[in-house]
Amino acid sequence: MILELLQKLDDVMYYPILIIVMAIAGLYFTIKTRFVQIRHLKDAFKLVMEKPQDKSQVSSFQALMVSTASRVGTGNIVGVSTAICLGGAGSIFWMWVMCIIGASSAFVESTLAQIYKQKEEDGNSYGGPAYYIEQALKAPWLSVVFCVCLIVTYAVGFNLLCSYNLQSTFETYSFYNKNITPYVVGVIITLLVGFCAMGGGKKIIKFTEILVPIMGVCYVLVSLIVIIFNIKNVPTMFITILEDAFDFKSILGGVAGSCLIYGVKRGLYSNEAGVGSAPNASASANVSHPVKQGLVQTVSVYIDTMLLCTATGLMCLSSGVKASEKVAGMPYVQNAISTVFGKFGPIFITGAMILFAITTLLGNLYYVENAVIYLNGKKRPSERFFKIFRLICVIIIFFGSIVSMDVAWAAADITMGFMTLINLPCCVALFKVVNLALKDYERQLKENKNPEFKGVDIGLDDKDISFWK
Repeated sequence: MILELLQKLDDVMYYPILIIVMAIAGLYFTIKTRFVQIRHLKDAFKLVMEKPQDKSQVSSFQALMVSTASRVGTGNIVGVSTAICLGGAGSIFWMWVMCIIGASSAFVESTLAQIYKQKEEDGNSYGGPAYYIEQALKAPWLSVVFCVCLIVTYAVGFNLLCSYNLQSTFETYSFYNKNITPYVVGVIITLLVGFCAMGGGKKIIKFTEILVPIMGVCYVLVSLIVIIFNIKNVPTMFITILEDAFDFKSILGGVAGSCLIYGVKRGLYSNEAGVGSAPNASASANVSHPVKQGLVQTVSVYIDTMLLCTATGLMCLSSGVKASEKVAGMPYVQNAISTVFGKFGPIFITGAMILFAITTLLGNLYYVENAVIYLNGKKRPSERFFKIFRLICVIIIFFGSIVSMDVAWAAADITMGFMTLINLPCCVALFKVVNLALKDYERQLKENKNPEFKGVDIGLDDKDISFWK
């Protein structure tokens, strides 16, 4: 009964509510900014490497890595596989569409986070949706609701799903026992993440921060090798993707389970554009103009969806392995990679999943702690409180390894959906400020200046901003 309730709520939330809100908001931002996510893409890549004047402060690249580490995770592998197996090959096309549209939403929310960020005594900054909702919309009660949704999403929904995705990686091995293995994997990942979260695993965290980007590159290269070995299937693969994506008779016949909805769901889960999570990291970057970090965050969305999600999708579809509900999730990816790499394929995927899962789970805790600080009157609670809070979050990770796939996905989809339904309308309401900031940035570029920002230049009152007075 609980599963049926979750699935019904999930279906209604995404169709028609969320898909309409996301499409309208993304298209509105795209048209109004004249496709800023494409026009300034070259500029965005240059800005990624721009360093702050004070080297001790957070750079654009560092903030990008924090948000990318959270975006890039198990969803890039399992989420894409699930979408293809349950929704069809056309879901890949709709992921691409959501990526391009979503990049404009990522630009808007991250620019807002920069404009309304708060200044610390040491010159560093912090912020996010809770702060621009309070400062600009004068709705602190909505900021509280958003923070509660964020905590439920990242401490419960995403942690359950990440843990489930990781344990499902082991289903392909002969030693897997459905009554034992999930519990063993759950205990191990819970202890490992708990050790890191409690402050005892700084070396492990540093190790994974270095290794995960390398693993990401290796994953794309391995995917390319599989595609090249199955090059004869590539033309048919793209035809299948397009035919399935535009089979509107099939889509309209079963909207909730169509490639369109699965493409939207898995695309949103993977790149988190418009959800309101990445702005928490964006606000920490030290840049001379808010628009700079807004552009940098579009790069993160492209890395996540156009690179990693696409690598998974094309590898699976080109392999010739038949997609079905029985192999939805990790088995489909492992079967696909095994066509070229044999027994080594699943081992490689398992290694990638373990690393991605650990950093994703730790990244989730970063966002959650920011929300807790806001709810505590913008003051950091005692370390004792945080240890108890982290312990609860870690216990939830264990339960994720033993729940069913449907429960894990539904919980993550629903909690993330609530965050998006709060954040995106607020971004639309505040778009005028972003548009003025963009015009100010482009004006200074035309004058061959390195754009610098002051709130007064776009009509902002010093009472409403903290950093850009």
